Amino acid sequence: MREKKASLDKKNGVATVTLNNPASYNSMTAELLADTFQAFMEAEADPDIRAVVLTGAGKAFCAGGDLPYIATFTNNKISRKYIEDIARVTKAIVNMPKPVIAMVNGVAAGAGFNWVLACDLIFCAKSARFAQSFVKVGLIPDGGGTYFLPRAIGLHKAKELMFTADVIDAETADRMGLVNRVVEDEKLKEVTCRFAEKLAGGAPIALSLLKKILNQSDRLDLQASMEVETGVQILCLDTEDNKEGIAAFKEKRQPVFKGQ
Repeated sequence: MREKKASLDKKNGVATVTLNNPASYNSMTAELLADTFQAFMEAEADPDIRAVVLTGAGKAFCAGGDLPYIATFTNNKISRKYIEDIARVTKAIVNMPKPVIAMVNGVAAGAGFNWVLACDLIFCAKSARFAQSFVKVGLIPDGGGTYFLPRAIGLHKAKELMFTADVIDAETADRMGLVNRVVEDEKLKEVTCRFAEKLAGGAPIALSLLKKILNQSDRLDLQASMEVETGVQILCLDTEDNKEGIAAFKEKRQPVFKGQ
């Protein structure tokens, strides 16, 4: 039985998905893509999991495509399957009905950077580096990069990063508004996990629906947004979590949400 190229650990309502190909900086092989997707499916199906953290083993988050592996492709069918499998993980992150935090512990390049962008929140170490490295090997961004990056930093800045493939550090990423937190390397896991546990204690139905609304907010005008809010708020008002939240507020205690 082969070693898993993505592990799944569960603690305090948080699932941590760790890309596990450290010898090649967690670059994307078929095995890593399959195992990462499976880990997200398991985290989604587990009712005890309320938040997910995505990170990498070793010195990197993810270096993107595994170039020696890509060099073995012999036809377009193989190439298409590989790119579609990268996209499948992106969609698993976006469609996960639970908050997903990218914990960027080192370099995030190529499609690895785009998996970071697909997450709901981004915490990174001070030593983290980011690069849209595709054009250096004659490729264009995949994994959703052409969708996420312009929305995160604006079209012209996105073009600059993608056209040049320049590497940016954590401070620059923070200044651009790409990340939520820049943390000392030795404290990254502690800070990220503590925040994930905070999310795990939130109202899961409300958080899931809120994520879904926000992910489509750029495609709705104000009127449509308010109509969606109305329909979703009616659902939330009818939940036990809403009743528990109101009771906890009145009683000046922390609510205990059950996702009901």
